[in-house]
Amino acid sequence: MSFETPVEPQADIDTSPRNDALWADDLGTLPDSSRRALLQLIRGPYLSFRRHAQLWAALLRDETAIRTRLNELFLELVVDLAGEVAFVRNVQVDGEDEFPKTVRSAPLTFLDTGMLLVLRQLLLNSDGSERVIIGREDVDDQLEPYRDAAAADPAAFTKRLNASWSNMKKFGVIVDAESEERVEISPVLRLVFGPDEITTVRDEYRRIAERGGS
Repeated sequence: MSFETPVEPQADIDTSPRNDALWADDLGTLPDSSRRALLQLIRGPYLSFRRHAQLWAALLRDETAIRTRLNELFLELVVDLAGEVAFVRNVQVDGEDEFPKTVRSAPLTFLDTGMLLVLRQLLLNSDGSERVIIGREDVDDQLEPYRDAAAADPAAFTKRLNASWSNMKKFGVIVDAESEERVEISPVLRLVFGPDEITTVRDEYRRIAERGGS
């Protein structure tokens, strides 16, 4: 003897094309501009009002939906409304098992880190109401104390400085300004390092400068 349960009738599935679909079989629900904002955040290094005005507006409009999709990829969204910049980072929760790493960290050389510290300090020295435009000499002069620790050969040290400067542009830390000789420090640099990390790195660099260590 068998016991059969009645089969519930299924509602008809709407297979008609949606008016907001971007292509055939498109299952996405975000509008085009919000998808592009999401893509820019994932591609990195950041999204800013100054460089991506339309995408910034889309981010603010659909922030909750974009956060949801990023969370599904183990990413969290950081938005600085005052600086008008946003970026994503891997989710980190104290006391929890480590989540998969969706975005990769870029390794920094000795001079890369020193240059980041100098650029961040120049940015923080401003009141935040205006763009921070600098020249290459503003950074190189402050890295001079680390010449012996980084490279004894002046030509080799200059070569490393050039490489670090190129990395800052690649990471979006500095962007070209109106003049070819000047660059703008991105406001996102205010958010890259926390106070504890900054203190630890700065103390180590001060030790290296004073003792001439490697």
